[in-house]
Amino acid sequence: MSPSPVVITGMGVVSPAGCTLDSFWSALRSGRSTARRITDLDLSDHKVQIGCRVTGFDEIGLLGAKEARRLDPFARFGVTAALSAYNDAGSPQPDPQRTAIVVGNAVGGRRTSDDETRNYFAGGPVKVNPLMPLINMPNAAAAVLSMKLGWHGPALTIASTCASGADSIGYGRMLLQSGQVDVVIAGGCESILTEVTLAAFGNLNAVTTTHNDTPEIASRPFDVDRDGFVMGEGAAFVVLERADDALARGARQYAQISGYAATADAFHLSAPQDDGLYAVAAMQGAIANAGLTPSDIVHINAHGTSTAANDRAEAFALHKVFGSDGPPVTASKGVIGHLIGAAGSVELVATVMAMRESVVPPTANHERLEPGMQIDVVHGTPRKVASGPALSNSFGFGGHNACLVVTPV
Repeated sequence: MSPSPVVITGMGVVSPAGCTLDSFWSALRSGRSTARRITDLDLSDHKVQIGCRVTGFDEIGLLGAKEARRLDPFARFGVTAALSAYNDAGSPQPDPQRTAIVVGNAVGGRRTSDDETRNYFAGGPVKVNPLMPLINMPNAAAAVLSMKLGWHGPALTIASTCASGADSIGYGRMLLQSGQVDVVIAGGCESILTEVTLAAFGNLNAVTTTHNDTPEIASRPFDVDRDGFVMGEGAAFVVLERADDALARGARQYAQISGYAATADAFHLSAPQDDGLYAVAAMQGAIANAGLTPSDIVHINAHGTSTAANDRAEAFALHKVFGSDGPPVTASKGVIGHLIGAAGSVELVATVMAMRESVVPPTANHERLEPGMQIDVVHGTPRKVASGPALSNSFGFGGHNACLVVTPV
């Protein structure tokens, strides 16, 4: 007998487009960028002075003031989004040893690291916070979440750069399918809008440096005039359960995670393979894992970073998998920027919401497709589509490729 399907029973988001599912979805449907000039940092001599900051975040609501002070922003975002998803799922009460927490994160506590480095050079060793190693560690969100819930199963952190959020959900699904656990909270979180990080990405020429005065049009996936991504921050988590267990407790089922695959380009630390060969393999693998064919996919949430090389390679890969008449494509990064380790999970939530409403949000700032790209990018206004399976792509630095397929329940 085949295993029970894995379904999403709860979702939570902390994003530049808002910290509720409704505000997040409304912003995506509007197709308006959340990129703004960053005013809380001194970036006057930086190439990059813009980003997509989280808005509407209440860090005290689910954490408490003391706990919030002892967490880096990435962990505050992550724990808050995860607890929101848990509450949204009806606060399931499994055997604490048959649980799992899987967090995707690429960098850890960048804000804490920068702050304590400044403290060291300003006042010497005695000025460094003794809790820095604990606040800074990439597994802080997973550890704190396990303590808050009293869950004793695996509490893991996956670091596959921009694919981390998607990989965490894919791995959580595998834990459920193997029968090792009964409930999983999985997702990604990131907060790296700091002076040092913005300087580094600017010097790497990965982010746009030409739109400091016009941030709202800076992120433009697949557009002929794109010139780099816009950094974002935030988190998104989902609660995963086997469908029969969810049905037994009367839980709402948002969607089924029906397919997952991951590959590695084994090519370059920052550049994608021009032919997108292993992005193709990841997409094909996720679709096959779902028991589907490419023609079954109704819409695609692309990785769509707004960088020249990445968008070109992804467009080539999409055409290779789906042909000239492929499904409509949207890219959430036009609205919320690139959330790095949280990108895959935030965009998976966007994909689920689009699928549930049979509406594909427009790609912000996309006006003209680059010549040679043979994909159907939704722009301008949302597009109504038939109800059916959707694909979410996440491709990261180092050549990490992770793809998830969701289907209606």
